[in-house]
Amino acid sequence: MSEKIKITIDGKECEAKAGEYVLNIARANGIFIPAICYLTNCSPTLACRLCLVEADGKQVYACNAKAKDGMSIVTVTENIIKERRAIMEVYDVNHPLECGVCDQSGECELQNYTLEMKVDAQHYAIRDTYRPVKKWNFIHYDSSLCIVCERCVTVCKDMIGDAALKTVPRGGDALDKSWKEQMPKDAYAMWNKLQKSIIGAVTGGELDCTWCGECISVCPVGALVSEDYHYTTNSWELTKIPASCAHCSATCHLYYETKHTSIENPEPKIYRVTNEFHYQPLCGAGRFGFDFENRAKKDQKAFDKAVEAFKKADTIKFSSYITNEEALILQKLKEQYGYKLINEDALALKSFLEHFAEYSGKSLPSGDVKAVHESNFVISIGSALKSDNPRVRFALNNAVKMNKGGALYFHPIKDPIIEGIGKTVVPIYHKPLQEEAALYFVLQEFADKEKLPKYMREYLDSLMVTKTKEVEETVKEKVVEVVEESVIDKKTGKEKKVQKKIEKEVPKKVKKKIEYQTSSLYEILGVDENYKDKLKKVLAKKERSTLILGEDLLTHPRAENIAKLAGFIDRFTDFEVLLIPPKTNSLGVALICDLDEEAGEYSIGYNVKGDFTLSALGDGDLDMPALNQQEGTFTNIDKRVVPTNVALPYDGYVLNDIARALGVSDKEYTIEFTRELPESKGYRAIAFDDLPNEFGNDMSENRGYVLESKKVHLSRKSVEPMEELSELKGTVIYRCEPVLQFSPFTNRAHQLQEQAKLYASETFLEEFGLQEGDKVNIQKDDITITLEVALDEKIASGAYVGTFDKSVAAASLFDGYRFTEVLMQKV
Repeated sequence: MSEKIKITIDGKECEAKAGEYVLNIARANGIFIPAICYLTNCSPTLACRLCLVEADGKQVYACNAKAKDGMSIVTVTENIIKERRAIMEVYDVNHPLECGVCDQSGECELQNYTLEMKVDAQHYAIRDTYRPVKKWNFIHYDSSLCIVCERCVTVCKDMIGDAALKTVPRGGDALDKSWKEQMPKDAYAMWNKLQKSIIGAVTGGELDCTWCGECISVCPVGALVSEDYHYTTNSWELTKIPASCAHCSATCHLYYETKHTSIENPEPKIYRVTNEFHYQPLCGAGRFGFDFENRAKKDQKAFDKAVEAFKKADTIKFSSYITNEEALILQKLKEQYGYKLINEDALALKSFLEHFAEYSGKSLPSGDVKAVHESNFVISIGSALKSDNPRVRFALNNAVKMNKGGALYFHPIKDPIIEGIGKTVVPIYHKPLQEEAALYFVLQEFADKEKLPKYMREYLDSLMVTKTKEVEETVKEKVVEVVEESVIDKKTGKEKKVQKKIEKEVPKKVKKKIEYQTSSLYEILGVDENYKDKLKKVLAKKERSTLILGEDLLTHPRAENIAKLAGFIDRFTDFEVLLIPPKTNSLGVALICDLDEEAGEYSIGYNVKGDFTLSALGDGDLDMPALNQQEGTFTNIDKRVVPTNVALPYDGYVLNDIARALGVSDKEYTIEFTRELPESKGYRAIAFDDLPNEFGNDMSENRGYVLESKKVHLSRKSVEPMEELSELKGTVIYRCEPVLQFSPFTNRAHQLQEQAKLYASETFLEEFGLQEGDKVNIQKDDITITLEVALDEKIASGAYVGTFDKSVAAASLFDGYRFTEVLMQKV
């Protein structure tokens, strides 16, 4: 832990951590220091130099200056004012005068700082350079507006991990040397660099990335904008609605930005999504997949049929794309009418948590995404992070880049994006079904063995095996060397040659076989026995560690024992365990609802198919609101209860209307249930309107509240030894969504719509003699689906299918576990 220190900024005493950047300390204490290029949690680039301050009488850059105890900072001097004004004048040189139509106008940092620095005249000039417009998929890049602050480059490298952007030669004229004498030093240095550089794709042409769009978010000017948003509205006309992303369990904070559709159509429309980029990144599904609303009207006949169907039903099947409040309504329906509640992903999570709790001693895992960001050693098991939860992948990248950390990544699918994070990320590509061995590996390698129960110590010892290996070592060998010397003959007095034998030791390399102890888990998992050599520096300085556990584990045939092992790791190692819930509100449903394993005879479906279906996708018997049309809360990956708000109106019926008709609810609004969420599961009796939804300048997250983890009585039963499972053979495919897809809701958004395919690596295509565009029949038992084949260059082995396209019954190929054997035939 960094020691606490005190520094003074403009006479105000500020408490900070030793080594913390001065700029961050100032921001946390409400002290303004201008900066365009710096991004919190990313490397300082010193591109803009606006954050110039005096530290103990010496000029430094606040974004790059690390605090020392007793340091005195002055943010404004006569020279600093001159430098900042000159810098802004330089930024304004040849910047297109199109503010009236620019997409960034009204929220442009170039505009803001030009006014802040009181720039009312231009003293500098140089011939402009042609800079073309480029269209990169979702992204519109107008390089003539680019000021080369490098925020896009920095966030792509340090936060996201794609490293798809860089500075490239601009081709601008060299500055006249006379400027060096005429203008402030830092302004000249900044201008000199600006004339030489512009932002471009690392590949040289098209942008090659995972399309998070975070570069759009961080761009301070109008250079990088959404192609879909470009020239559609003025930013100041939009209403910003704070909400939580509804697509995955990260539930990232975002703003739906809305206004009327057109002069003829007064209905609100979402024009774009933005995020607080200094505090939390956002993936492409959240940024571009925003218009998944259900434009429905009240249908009294359909509602009456729904009420009758509920009276007839004995089962409610539902997805986890619902709010906590809706989950509570379903639980109350169960309590009053005895419905069976069926939700497969939440049930798997609920069971996993229960077994985890019995062996960790607490109801909830200890880790969260912030813990990943702050760790310098991370292990991930059972998750295709790039698709399952991009925010966790971003955190892993950020930890490696900013904390000089390292990671072990266990998964059967080879992922070049994860490997590309850095040399200290060690991928372990094991076979499917070996995840249990990976948990045992963590215990064996990193647990405090003395604290483990005796039976576990003995079992881990039993996994050790003796092996032999050939090693090369240097030994010293005695050799006799004959040398010739010149000596004086005593009789003749003349010089003569004599030979002399000299014995000496010389190094010699020899090979020999030695015995050594190693774990059998290395061979089972395919772990390089020298993996620690790559992580030597990381492990030597390991301060905080996080273990990420993914959805592959929840439906694993050995899920119960894996959960127990996870509990042991949480309890007996330094790792904070982060469990990724599979869907947006799987954790909330798992905690609030008493779920059942088997359905009855007649079912209501809510966002899943039932005998009578309620659907926010507009494909059921009664329409329901989508999650961007609801107020309520989610329970996210961080065990945080976060609020979300209505972005678009909904004129149809909601679940609470049905509950009222059945006598289960007496509440007018669904959010009146927020204060009734079960305190026994860690929720608090707080009204929806009293929940905070913001970030603090000190980087604190003030969104809702974090669940209280309860103490749980420890089980006395032993964790089971590893079970050897039959290996999956033949054609094996994985259940996973392509990047930017999570569900039929993302696929409903106009920018993300696509047809499901068999997404395959190049090696998979070669193995089965396939080409992109071919069609294949994929069969599992009596289920057959036909898919077009697509090459996914972001994986290096295997193939997968997604469940986001409701027209394809891909989920029916899988029986729980995310890997399955199938028969595949080219059509």
